[in-house]
Amino acid sequence: MTNTPENLLSLEIATLAASLLARRWRLVTAESCTGGLLAKYFTDQAGSSQWYEGGWVTYSNAMKQQQLQVSAHLLAHFGAVSEPVVLAMAHGALQNTAAQLSIAVSGVAGPEGGTPNKPVGTVWFAWGIRGASSQVIQTHAQRMWFAGDRSQIRAAAVKYALKGIREYL
Repeated sequence: MTNTPENLLSLEIATLAASLLARRWRLVTAESCTGGLLAKYFTDQAGSSQWYEGGWVTYSNAMKQQQLQVSAHLLAHFGAVSEPVVLAMAHGALQNTAAQLSIAVSGVAGPEGGTPNKPVGTVWFAWGIRGASSQVIQTHAQRMWFAGDRSQIRAAAVKYALKGIREYL
């Protein structure tokens, strides 16, 4: 096997899968700008149904509200590409599943849609963990900026999301 980007990504996901399985954890995704790429890479792995719960591609604000219970107030006040919204997405994904770990991604992949405050390449991430009590959910968010075209920004977002998941395992 050569060390192509796809093979390295596959190896990294296999390592994450082994860690999730060892903990008996399941992972759920809430994606916006990545458009389901995380789910695609996870389900490319044979046996992923043992550790990957599923996910949402909530590209519109309406879907974020309907499927992940992100409040209209957060969306109106902060915008979809923001810390409060991505935290709410990670929280909503856990609330709607039995998973122990969530990843949420929302950003501006371009080539249009950027603003001075949120230029193209701005991506917010949030990871959520279900606590010992199934009611307690801890979340953490981080903003990153990635250079490149739409495809490069989305690929960089996937890699960064995986990096964050590794930190929880």
